[in-house]
Amino acid sequence: MKPNYLKLIFAVLAAIYFLWIAYDPMQGSFLDLVDLPIHETGHLLFRPFGEFMMIAGGSLFQVIMPALFVGYFVWKGQHYSAAIVLFWVGQSILNVWVYAADAVVMQLVLLGGLTGSEGSFHDWNYMLTRLGLLDSTKTVAGLIRAVGTLTIIAAAALSIYLSFGDEAELDFTDDL
Repeated sequence: MKPNYLKLIFAVLAAIYFLWIAYDPMQGSFLDLVDLPIHETGHLLFRPFGEFMMIAGGSLFQVIMPALFVGYFVWKGQHYSAAIVLFWVGQSILNVWVYAADAVVMQLVLLGGLTGSEGSFHDWNYMLTRLGLLDSTKTVAGLIRAVGTLTIIAAAALSIYLSFGDEAELDFTDDL
């Protein structure tokens, strides 16, 4: 199998960048600027489903939106593109981790310019309190971080694998 060198180089560079983000999600990413308006849109889209879902909808939609792009590329048979966009899904999950991990201390500066402890509304403090899980914030946040990191590792493995020609393309449609 001969690699497509442009795809391989891009996949390796993306893997290095996103694994660096997985190592230290607090540093942020250029995609944070994309995630924020998607997150806020999620609140609006989930509003008809009640207060809790409206609040949860921000983080949910922030992950659902890039996952829809992954699904689109899989549906079109463009598996390498799906693997590349999967990096965004992992990064977005890690961005949610940053927010969730802050649920108790509420020190993140939120959209209004204040932190949760200064009076700004904090989605994850609200959700974990309502679910009775505020004391388990570290565990919940740890699970979110693990899923985000594993998603990035999967994206790295798939994108590098799929850089090695058409015969390396996985056909997911046979299983449907």
